[in-house]
Amino acid sequence: MAVKIRLLRMGKIRNPQYRIVVADSRTKRDGRAIEFVGVYQPKEDPSVIEVKSERVQYWLSVGAQPSEAVQRLLELTGDWQKFKGLPAPAPLKVAPERADRKAAYEAEAKAAAGLAETPAPAKKAAKAQAPAEAPQAEEQTGAESGEQA
Repeated sequence: MAVKIRLLRMGKIRNPQYRIVVADSRTKRDGRAIEFVGVYQPKEDPSVIEVKSERVQYWLSVGAQPSEAVQRLLELTGDWQKFKGLPAPAPLKVAPERADRKAAYEAEAKAAAGLAETPAPAKKAAKAQAPAEAPQAEEQTGAESGEQA
């Protein structure tokens, strides 16, 4: 029996999400799997790649063949290099931690109630000040150039 490590498609029509599975090579793409060994979500930014490294190493050691797509994913995570005895790749890009929604809500509620000062968003404040300062600087340079001429 030939065993393959491949992708099992899940998700919605334009939002593909995959499971990395170990399956018999004769089964359908979304058919029965022997074992689930990971997750791949390409639409996230950055893409989510989670692999059970020890299980993948086991299946590779007993002769399971990865599909081309799975082999590329294993190269990104470093599991393929570990199996082949090659140097490890650069670390994966990781998404920044999300802000705590409950803390943000409580801060906004206090601000609305007038209990605390409202923290101004840094980006909006910086953008609002930059255009306001620019015309004043142009007027000064224009006046200086007029005086010199």
